[in-house]
Amino acid sequence: MVAIGTWNLENFFPPGGASGPTTQAAYDAKLAALAATIRSLNPDVLAVQEVGDPTALDDLAKALADEGYAFHATADPDGRGIRVGFLSRLELLDIHQVSAFPAPLRPIQVDDTNVNETAMGRPALVAGVVTRIGTRIDLVTCHLKSKLLTFPDGAFSTRDEGLRARYGAYALNRRTAEAVTVRDTATTLLAGHGQQRAVIVLGDLNDEPQAATTQILSGPPGSEIGTGGYDIDDQGDGNRLWNLAARIPIDNRYSRIYRGNKELIDHILVSHLVTHHVADGDVTAGPPPTSIDDNPNARRDTPASDHRPLVATISL
Repeated sequence: MVAIGTWNLENFFPPGGASGPTTQAAYDAKLAALAATIRSLNPDVLAVQEVGDPTALDDLAKALADEGYAFHATADPDGRGIRVGFLSRLELLDIHQVSAFPAPLRPIQVDDTNVNETAMGRPALVAGVVTRIGTRIDLVTCHLKSKLLTFPDGAFSTRDEGLRARYGAYALNRRTAEAVTVRDTATTLLAGHGQQRAVIVLGDLNDEPQAATTQILSGPPGSEIGTGGYDIDDQGDGNRLWNLAARIPIDNRYSRIYRGNKELIDHILVSHLVTHHVADGDVTAGPPPTSIDDNPNARRDTPASDHRPLVATISL
């Protein structure tokens, strides 16, 4: 058995920076809270998002030293200084990041300027692990463009409805292109052999299971968990990914609460080989988060993350 999870740690910066905790005491409280939740869920590998500095992930690994998390890695940061990474008991193999949009996808408009984007805002990170019974699993963690919009001069709100509409479109364009990039990475790892290859894509996708961007990551349609075709082999199985959201009990199927509404925006998608080794209830969630609004600065000294972790127990 191996337990693999994902968690957005929410602005996990050392104290004193432009984001994250404002004092050492607030940072220590957040570090203790994160470590306690990880201990309770006991993942072998945890994909993490919103790591504000690699030293913060170092500190978290040290806080969990008795739990055996000897391996960790991060990708390059975005313009705000946050990045994705892994915290693992299993050795991380063949670590590399992915950011450039795959050809022939063209550059996309991301704001009102003439500068177009050709790569993910936050690079995805790829790593392999080998389970205790010798199964190789290739992992991709990502953090797609947020639905929470940032307007010119760093504003989180606007009364200009034309501006709001445009920046909503820019965010959706970016999230879509990033989903295509991660899907291209998964397609390369699967190489049409998902029945024999264990591949898992996980992270903060910033949208729910039926959203178009999330569906891009799923690949060929059909055979979803809970449908009549799930147990019937077909030609799409080699490249398909299955969203394990369906394995979470329905009343617990959320990872964030936004303005009082429960949303599942953190996901674990797995190849054919993996999906048949995860049963209903084998995906568990951490403590419920508190509701958030559009101003992330209001939570700088909050010890808990605004997301809850998801962990899948896999019999591989």
